[in-house]
Amino acid sequence: MIYFDQKRKLLMESQYRYDLQEREDPNLYRDIFPYKEIPKCTFNQRINPIDPANEIWITDTTFRDGQQSRAPYTPDQIVTLFKMLSKLGGPRGVIRQSEFFLYSESDKTALRKCQELGLSFPEITGWIRATKKDFELAKDLGLKECGILVSCSDYHIFNKLKMSRGQAIDQYLSIVAQALDVGIRPRCHFEDITRADFYGFVVPFAHALNNLTRGTGFTVKIRACDTLGYGIPYSGASLPRSIPGIIYGLRNYAGYESEQLEWHGHNDFYKAVVNSAMAWLYGASGVNCSLLGIGERTGNTPLEAMVIEYAQLRGTLDGMDTTVIRDIADYYERELGHTIPPQTPFVGRDFNMTQAGIHADGILKDEEIYNIFDTTRMLKSPPGVAITSTSGSAGVAMWLGKNIFTNETIGKGDPRVEKLKGWIDAQYAAGRVTTISSIEMHAAADELGIASYTSK
Repeated sequence: MIYFDQKRKLLMESQYRYDLQEREDPNLYRDIFPYKEIPKCTFNQRINPIDPANEIWITDTTFRDGQQSRAPYTPDQIVTLFKMLSKLGGPRGVIRQSEFFLYSESDKTALRKCQELGLSFPEITGWIRATKKDFELAKDLGLKECGILVSCSDYHIFNKLKMSRGQAIDQYLSIVAQALDVGIRPRCHFEDITRADFYGFVVPFAHALNNLTRGTGFTVKIRACDTLGYGIPYSGASLPRSIPGIIYGLRNYAGYESEQLEWHGHNDFYKAVVNSAMAWLYGASGVNCSLLGIGERTGNTPLEAMVIEYAQLRGTLDGMDTTVIRDIADYYERELGHTIPPQTPFVGRDFNMTQAGIHADGILKDEEIYNIFDTTRMLKSPPGVAITSTSGSAGVAMWLGKNIFTNETIGKGDPRVEKLKGWIDAQYAAGRVTTISSIEMHAAADELGIASYTSK
């Protein structure tokens, strides 16, 4: 049979309207996920078209998933970070929402303090246990939207919940109905979607959710959760791991609009950022992230990375203030005692630091040669140089210009450079193998009289 799709203005085949497929035993995709081996990337060469949404945005899970792998934030810390998120997201609210736990008194205190700020963005949403009592709590706190966990893979349905697929859907729909009863917009977290039977469970369940909300004045949102980071971005990859296939399928087979779809990724296979970008490219409006990528196991998609990715894809920051990224990183290290690996892109102390003398020479001549973009202007992080045995005169000149003689242009032939380089060479000639720290460099410059030295 065929029917005319009013939205797409095309005749569609009804065979693509999938019904729930019950099974007596779980489909664990053992050929793809053998467990005793590394998972397999499989392909079917079905190419989905790139089809980005008119509007894309970022949502934040720093105060929910971001708290599941570290000590809980205090309410005052949450307030400070929330204000930074708002400033980073800019007046147009590119960072659209931030989700909060509602379990403890500390959670509720933090939420209320953030509400009292009166900020337009990000919107505060909840993440609670799926009970009517907790939905009423969310309503009492003035929240319009809450996340609801609805596990999708047979790993969860059969092996954790001990249910059939039909039983799981019935339970999930009853929970969503409770949210609707108290006037809460449901955001359904399709947990473990990258190991789920997409056409046998995910699409039929998505249809059932739409049917439940029809006529209520609410639209359901789907957060597609790549719970173990299994998602793959490759063109022509097959389900259940294909991100193009998942997003395309939710839009074209389940009938969801871009603004109803959000991607939540994990970094178990180093793909969190690229997977989130692919979700945008294939039609999801939202990508869910946490500050510095802090989250369960290997973490979530780093929010600051998607700020930069947004600008690359859209050609504009749309009012986002990227200098706040440096403030956030400093706050985590100074106030929260969090150690950021020094080479971490955009936030690590050494992400734009060069050690090779030939690179330092290039930066001295033209910073653009060896720096990814104007990191001083965009991230309040000027390029730097780490001193090693290979730094050469150019590296020493650059270090002096960045750290001591900031108002001068220091050339490689400057006597101060030669004097300090002689000290450095002596260090390595004596058998040193480690990088010379900035503290040591300052001490050496002082001892050698370089700080007050002026060339003739």
